[in-house]
Amino acid sequence: MSTLYRATCVAIGGRAVLIEGPPGSGKSTLALALIDRGAVLVGDDGVELTRRADRLFASPPPNIAGLLEVRNLGIFPLPVAADVPVALVLRFDSQAPRFIDEAESIAVTDLPLPLVRLWPDSPVAAIKAELALQRYGLT
Repeated sequence: MSTLYRATCVAIGGRAVLIEGPPGSGKSTLALALIDRGAVLVGDDGVELTRRADRLFASPPPNIAGLLEVRNLGIFPLPVAADVPVALVLRFDSQAPRFIDEAESIAVTDLPLPLVRLWPDSPVAAIKAELALQRYGLT
């Protein structure tokens, strides 16, 4: 059974990254920047999560599969990945700490996932996202 989760999601190297934040915070913009760096879209503003044993897997919701909103330009069709193991949650937060020693933990469908908070509007958010996945993401 799958659950619709309100986040944008991309796959990087076979691992899914959920991107959370309030409307207009830059979730789709970060996804677009990561896609430009080689990531693949899973879902924009919504992703289906399926639990299998102690892992979550992300897939696009059928009604928006392969569609990404590019602010000021419209909706664009893109290649899409499905059934990708979720490794990390990124959350845009204007109160994000300057440094962290370890990721926080967040329960998503009752499973713990590493959570890293990022300042919104960073010109290097895509690089930070990749580094966060490398250091704190589930393998």
